[in-house]
Amino acid sequence: MIERIEPFPKSEAELRTAFWGQLGKFPEGDKIKTCLQCGTCSGTCPVSYAMDITPRQVVALFRAGRIEDILHSRTIWICASCYSCTVRCPVGIRVTDTLYALKRIAMSRNIYPAQFHVQIMSKAFIGNIYKYGRNHELGLVIRYFLKSNLVKCFTMAGFGMSMLRRGRLAILPSKIKRVNEVRAIINRASQLGEDH
Repeated sequence: MIERIEPFPKSEAELRTAFWGQLGKFPEGDKIKTCLQCGTCSGTCPVSYAMDITPRQVVALFRAGRIEDILHSRTIWICASCYSCTVRCPVGIRVTDTLYALKRIAMSRNIYPAQFHVQIMSKAFIGNIYKYGRNHELGLVIRYFLKSNLVKCFTMAGFGMSMLRRGRLAILPSKIKRVNEVRAIINRASQLGEDH
């Protein structure tokens, strides 16, 4: 008797379709099908120790139909974008670009890992760049901790004061001269993201 294989649940099927759509946006994205599961990507990754799912496991989970698990992991947010995994992959899989594709899917569906508030940091950082044309570290840290972990803000205060005394942290933000040009770049990038 032949065992009947159940199709992916509707949500998983939608995620797989979105994933293949993202992979189609960069050359040779479909090479993920040729993964040997050799582990070179994970062994090469300088931040794999901090990941809850290694790059090799990301591919294995995708093949097992568990994209939801990948999207809820910290891995796609921790990637350092060093491209070591991509350079060393024996079959030429663009691992870094694949992780970014997964990150875009997670962002489009508002899926973020619990206790890892990367989206808050990202929004605060982009807000600083949009407003000043550069980052204002003190404002970034304060916004981040106010929205993620107020208690941690107070425990880090000593460190912040030490940086202020040494002149390593500006109290007031400063704008660059041509901040409108930076804003135009951000606006155009946002527009391009919505078009795709």
